[in-house]
Amino acid sequence: MEKVHQYHVYILANEPGTVFYVGVTNDIMRRVEEHLKGLHGGFTAIRGVNRLLYFERHNYIKNAIKREKQIKNFGRAEKIELINGFNPTWEDLSSSWFSGFKD
Repeated sequence: MEKVHQYHVYILANEPGTVFYVGVTNDIMRRVEEHLKGLHGGFTAIRGVNRLLYFERHNYIKNAIKREKQIKNFGRAEKIELINGFNPTWEDLSSSWFSGFKD
């Protein structure tokens, strides 16, 4: 029996929602926690980008990577439209996952 894989394409933002980050992962909870803790430094850690505003699931990594690239090429307005359609209140979708790390 073939194992079903699950991949997520996601958008994170900083608190005021002025900076976006688009990524892909095979473990969204782990990856968001890494962003939250700034474990890898770089862009998201420096800019405080750790609020999960959007995600979508894919069963195949090639599809997930293709979609990630597509979203990365979106302009700011298109990313905002995508977030608004999925999460109109811009709630941090991971806020209940990590009690104690986030306010």
